[in-house]
Amino acid sequence: MTEIDTSVPHSARIWNYWLGGKDNYPADELAGDGYTAVFPGISTIARSSRAFLRRSTRYLVREAGVRQFLDVGSGLPTVDNTHEVAQGIAPESKIVYVDNDPLVLAHARTLLTSTPEGATAYEDISLFEPERILEAAARTLDPARPTALILSGILGHVADHDQARDLVRRLLKGLPSGSYLSVNDGSRGTDPDYEQAQDTYNESGAVPYFLRPVDQIAAYFEGLELVDPGVVSVPLWRPDGPDPDPIGQHGGLGRKP
Repeated sequence: MTEIDTSVPHSARIWNYWLGGKDNYPADELAGDGYTAVFPGISTIARSSRAFLRRSTRYLVREAGVRQFLDVGSGLPTVDNTHEVAQGIAPESKIVYVDNDPLVLAHARTLLTSTPEGATAYEDISLFEPERILEAAARTLDPARPTALILSGILGHVADHDQARDLVRRLLKGLPSGSYLSVNDGSRGTDPDYEQAQDTYNESGAVPYFLRPVDQIAAYFEGLELVDPGVVSVPLWRPDGPDPDPIGQHGGLGRKP
């Protein structure tokens, strides 16, 4: 079993801290508070990303009739995980989580459970191995049935945008017509304070996460049929309440013809 060093801040545990989760340690809280001191809006970014995941998953289950989900780069379990939202509406839903972080997988195996009618699986594979991901997912999901591919806050870890687009294309290539792509990622052009804070964080030697212009996030949906309202700041995507403010996190949902 991989030894986990709790004295060193870890990006997944910091994100968990910002989401209000409990799977973090003093070193993570210290690092998270340091980032928050520079950019207090980071907790809003984290929680808005999770809220987009919840709303888009609800749409996929209720309106699109999707019952299979492939969540790549799932991160630490918190609240409103994909299987909880999907199986809460359709208990027969099947979900495959993919992450190659031993910390994430250690928690996932403990915390993520399935309804008796559905299924939940966890695969220890890197985003950079899309064909292996598809092969492993086929052990739980029916390759002939539409599947929702979820990439939430993961593509910003791919330094080269062309490589990130290629990874998305290769994953979608293995999914049938009627499948969906759900993406949300940190963006440029909305919040200069967020951009400065993230650029400083990236220069600190931590695992970098690259914010991208909105047109580059929209490019992940090339060839797909975008669900209204398209690629927008995530609080503006089918909001539950009135008049939310835009933030530096954009996303959308697209259907494979």
